[in-house]
Amino acid sequence: MRKLLPFTTLACVCLLAADLKPQFTITPGIQAALNRISPDSMRGNLSFLASDLLEGRDTPSRGLDIASEFIAAEFRKAKLEPGGDDGYFQTAHLVQQQPDLDGFSLTLTDGEKHVALTFADVQLHSAKALDSASAPIFKLDLNDEALIEAITPAQLDGKIVLTEFSRGAMRSGRKAMSKVRGSKPALVLTLERTASDDIGTASTQLLDPEDSESLQTPRVSIAGKAAVAFYDAMKPGLSSTATASIHQSAPRQKAQVLHNVVAILRGSDPVLKNTCVLVSAHYDHIGMKAAGEGDRIYNGANDDGSGTVSVIELATALAKLNPHPKRSIVFVTFFGEEKGGFGSRYYSRHPAIPLKDTIADINLEQVGRTDSTEGPQISNASMTGFDYSDVVRIMERAGALTGVKIYKHPQNSDLYFGASDNISLAEKGVPAHSFSVAFNYSDYHGLGDEWPKIDYNNMAKVDRTVAVGLLMMADSTAVPHWAANNPKTGKFLKAWQESHSH
Repeated sequence: MRKLLPFTTLACVCLLAADLKPQFTITPGIQAALNRISPDSMRGNLSFLASDLLEGRDTPSRGLDIASEFIAAEFRKAKLEPGGDDGYFQTAHLVQQQPDLDGFSLTLTDGEKHVALTFADVQLHSAKALDSASAPIFKLDLNDEALIEAITPAQLDGKIVLTEFSRGAMRSGRKAMSKVRGSKPALVLTLERTASDDIGTASTQLLDPEDSESLQTPRVSIAGKAAVAFYDAMKPGLSSTATASIHQSAPRQKAQVLHNVVAILRGSDPVLKNTCVLVSAHYDHIGMKAAGEGDRIYNGANDDGSGTVSVIELATALAKLNPHPKRSIVFVTFFGEEKGGFGSRYYSRHPAIPLKDTIADINLEQVGRTDSTEGPQISNASMTGFDYSDVVRIMERAGALTGVKIYKHPQNSDLYFGASDNISLAEKGVPAHSFSVAFNYSDYHGLGDEWPKIDYNNMAKVDRTVAVGLLMMADSTAVPHWAANNPKTGKFLKAWQESHSH
């Protein structure tokens, strides 16, 4: 029997409401800290981090390493306490693998139809050799919710699972992939319908030997007109005629050392200083085009250079508070978000302060662009998982004090909850949300996401809201909790309960 918690989740929520809802005073000292959040400072920092010199900050890359050194230098200048195993650097030992193309073959068959895919049509994501002949295909249509609900492990065991991801199917996709991970398919084939030609030219994969998530079921991305036609012709579910055959040699592997960059503003209360609020962002982006004329560098100014310079600016501004907040504030920038959240998953296993003592995470993601595809986003911001925990209510009150409206996006609030680094903390039980100004904009993952397009005055304004929210939580004796009455928070609440049950 699980040991009972000292008080119920409902009681905790009531305590939070009683403790935090009354007045939070912006003292002259706090106002001075808010005034130090400077548009010009962030413009200068981002013009470097999103410059061509850093070549898109791919994970791993020389540009990413330069970015990490720059962030550490800013933390050092602010005289923050180092939070890594090597000063400000938290060192992760990962593996980058390159496919061995010798003898590779992949054929899709359905009756008289045969689709032989060349390496230019595939991207390999397997940490081991694959050799499967005429394995039956199960088409997992992520738009078929009834199919996903009815799937059992036995239906997928030993099968080739053929599926297609899209932004519109992110929520159902997570549920479907959870069921895939709970079974033992031979392979997952993922159709990339809109992939550019020769997707195989960049077929490297990052693996974390500590992380079972990165060593999961072998996966191969496929593209091209023939693959699309084959997928579209199949009915969802297990086919009685369609099969796939694949041969792939074991990949070549190379050790890689990567870094999260972590700093701590140590709290002033003798007890609460051992707990913390986390503010985070990812400092990587997607790198460069492999070849071509003209601009080849994806600078990633908004995604997520904007979040990175905001973390630096918040750290610099709050470091001068005297006294410090009661709780510690941990500032962290993650590597590898664009490759699947490697940095945040690593941090969740090696936190600077134990996760059971980490009361919340505000993850800053795309906070610089106001030219959303839905119209200008001035003096407002949204949060993912809007109804999932008390953290959002705190941020709403912080926004009211700083002139920023915190609103619920009717689709994207839930849709993107699992699409950034906050999910790594949430799955360990920490109330964690991403904070964004524009979910979608014209240059998302495009060559045009460059530093002159950032609205620095608005970014400074929303960062002041974040600062107030952080201080509200850091100076409170109560802690945020997951919403127990929301069915979407069940696994996060369970993880929180388990981490606090001993």
